[in-house]
Amino acid sequence: MQTGTVLRARSGFYTILADDGATIESRMRGRIKKDRQTSDLAVIGDRVAVASLPDGTGMIERVEPRRSKFSRRQPGPRGAWREDLLVANVDQVLIVFACADPPPHVRLVDRFLVVAEANEVDAVLVANKVDLVGESAARDVFGLYEGIGYPVEYVSARAGIGIDRLRDRLAGRVSVVAGPSGVGKSTLLNAVQPGLQLATGEVSEVLHKGRHTTVSAELLEVEGPAGGWVADTPGLRELGLFAIPPEDLAWCFPEMRPFLGGCAFRDCSHLHEPRCAVRAAVQGGDVPEARYESYRRLRAGED
Repeated sequence: MQTGTVLRARSGFYTILADDGATIESRMRGRIKKDRQTSDLAVIGDRVAVASLPDGTGMIERVEPRRSKFSRRQPGPRGAWREDLLVANVDQVLIVFACADPPPHVRLVDRFLVVAEANEVDAVLVANKVDLVGESAARDVFGLYEGIGYPVEYVSARAGIGIDRLRDRLAGRVSVVAGPSGVGKSTLLNAVQPGLQLATGEVSEVLHKGRHTTVSAELLEVEGPAGGWVADTPGLRELGLFAIPPEDLAWCFPEMRPFLGGCAFRDCSHLHEPRCAVRAAVQGGDVPEARYESYRRLRAGED
């Protein structure tokens, strides 16, 4: 029996990097499949125990408990009760949006941040293609998040802006790069570490939407003395919230936390009740109106 980390997971086959440095192509023991009915069996970043088979492959006997994860509700009709786990045991998520081409969708930015907060994973916003609009215009959109306390990196993969800072953020950590299609996630990683040679695509001139170029997630080693690992994930056009109780949603907005517990009613939804401390903070300018609108829409189940 050996222990290791899942680097790739595709159609029931798993590539495991064993702790001794060996790479083992493995499958999953049947009893584990029975135990995990509502979530992914194993994903990149998972720590697993693998039994060696005579043909040189392996059989995953056990998936260790996860210290952290980044997941969403599975798209489609089964999503209400099934989790789509993107990566396990992650230290931070780099949420990549383009400053233009395609234009940033702030409601989707907020969804990504809520998922990161719910999973208690550090979030870094990456505003890519800053060369298309200039840093001043980019800050008009993303500066809101800096005011809340989120780190924001203004970068351009093609112009080489901010790449060294991004490389420093990856060093020594397990990171996942996530965002919509077409924002330049793979291009950014290629700029950070040219040897990766990840496939990239262009944005449709008609629809201004990206095309998927990363078809499955993979954990990639970061070069340098500090090491680290980074996961490039497929572009996400849908990011549903999974298993976040409505009463916990406000906690996923850090700027609202100082006011939670200050409402007149203990079970305040912060939508319509009188003497709501959160709504008073919005009116007083302590909580941005745009962020409160995102909260309201998520709480109401609106897109």
